[in-house]
Amino acid sequence: MAVQPTLLLIADIAGYTRFMKMHYMSLVHAQDIVARLLEAIIDAAAPQLKLAKLEGDAAFFYLPFRTERGTPPDIVAQQAAVIYRAFHARIADLRTNNMCLCDGCTQAGNLKIKLVGHVGDVAVHKVKQMTELAGIDVILVHRLLKNDVPVPEYLLMTHAMYEHVGASMRDRASPLDVELDDLGTTSTFYVNLAQYVQEVPAAARLSLMARINRHLKQNFRAIPYIVGLKKACADFRNVADGAIN
Repeated sequence: MAVQPTLLLIADIAGYTRFMKMHYMSLVHAQDIVARLLEAIIDAAAPQLKLAKLEGDAAFFYLPFRTERGTPPDIVAQQAAVIYRAFHARIADLRTNNMCLCDGCTQAGNLKIKLVGHVGDVAVHKVKQMTELAGIDVILVHRLLKNDVPVPEYLLMTHAMYEHVGASMRDRASPLDVELDDLGTTSTFYVNLAQYVQEVPAAARLSLMARINRHLKQNFRAIPYIVGLKKACADFRNVADGAIN
């Protein structure tokens, strides 16, 4: 089991619990929307960041340091910006081209994105075809998801990651001590992504036929849940919490 310095980043979809509703079709559509948002996040992070796993409504990424110098100083800022833009481009598209009136679809625009990051020593090992990350630093970055950052969309990073970012991001970062369960007080810095990243362009409105086709595909994906072959997850957050406890 190899241990090496690694950049860790979690992209978490905030507001999911409020987003979910008890009506079954809303639940199925909401789950489908979150899946599409996660796809956008994963596509944006590639190829720089490697996907470790999906954790409910969050994507856990990592990037091993291959040299003693670590990573280029602008990679964190670049990846934070590209993930933020990809997420909000998909949200804008949903707002503009949605044809469904269920709660899940109409409230998709209320979802937010938050990022938490850390640099630490990580044990990387293979379990069948899956890559597993282990170590106290993996636990630490997950615990960062519970914090008191005063803005809705942000990059929260430990001092270890802060030392690896460029001056443009450090100059916009605000210090914040975070109390983490079992780990005590941790020195962190947060960046307001809405202020740091340039405004995302408005989404293009699709033709009526294209919007109808998308709506039909969404309902087609819901069929296995409607007929009982699959069961919608009422709360992705329970899955993610289980990964960090």
